[in-house]
Amino acid sequence: MSGRLWHLGNVVVDLVLDVPALPERGGDVLATRTERTPGGGFNVMSAAARQGLSVTYAGAHGTGPFGDRARAALYAEGIDILLAPRQQPDTGFVVCLVDTEGERTFVTSPGAEATLTSADLAELRPGAGDLVYVTGYSLLYDSNRTALLDLLPRLDPAVTLVTDPGPLVHEIPAEAVELLLARSDWWSCNAREAALLTGLDDPAEAARVLQSRLGRGSVLVRTGPDGCLVQDLGGDLVAVPGFAVGAVDLNGAGDAHTGVFMAALARGADPVAAAHRANAGAALAVTASGPATAPDAARLDAFLN
Repeated sequence: MSGRLWHLGNVVVDLVLDVPALPERGGDVLATRTERTPGGGFNVMSAAARQGLSVTYAGAHGTGPFGDRARAALYAEGIDILLAPRQQPDTGFVVCLVDTEGERTFVTSPGAEATLTSADLAELRPGAGDLVYVTGYSLLYDSNRTALLDLLPRLDPAVTLVTDPGPLVHEIPAEAVELLLARSDWWSCNAREAALLTGLDDPAEAARVLQSRLGRGSVLVRTGPDGCLVQDLGGDLVAVPGFAVGAVDLNGAGDAHTGVFMAALARGADPVAAAHRANAGAALAVTASGPATAPDAARLDAFLN
């Protein structure tokens, strides 16, 4: 596998609580299970690393119990860390409520990961064949957004930029979205995010419109258990079917999909084949509890065979 993934997103710690249902406003509910685990960008990176792709976390991270937990998890997956820890604050956290249908609801408390600066990335020079991953969560923070937009003009044209706008895409400044659309090689989002960006509820139509707004790239729209849609640059829209599994926890499914997809691209797979493998990776990920449950390459190969 050639190249390296440079992840410019945010690693946080997920405080996961399984609940029978979300409480009413002002109410309360007893969790049936709790877990503290690294999440956010860690889910994407671990999914890619488990497929054999070399990965570097180039985001910010803090000093404290959450930062320590996040770094330990990154090192355990063989993921390199570019920056030294911030002296303060600690890495942020996300409260994740998972109901009995596997749906998840988030509340995020930002920390050191929201303090990335242009100086942090001044010497970053991904090479030809490398992939750079940007998430919309980073674009919500003024400092991170400035750092990432400053980096875009310096990227080698041979570097593959993958952007995942995230569920808060409608809160990202429009200018930042347009700059990323102009440079991204892959715009990877789910159907809800595609609808927010285009105003179109039909994922296929939304994918076509998004592709027309991209300067040089292609679009992947995840459609849940149905799989995903691939609108390649200058090509036809392809529906790539998903896999029927017993879902236990949908948390991290999209992250697993993106990580496996990028690793398959790095291996030289064509986009539709990469999307097929990513659908399988996401399907396996939802059969286990937790946000970072993407399979390794051997397990994914066995499932596909």
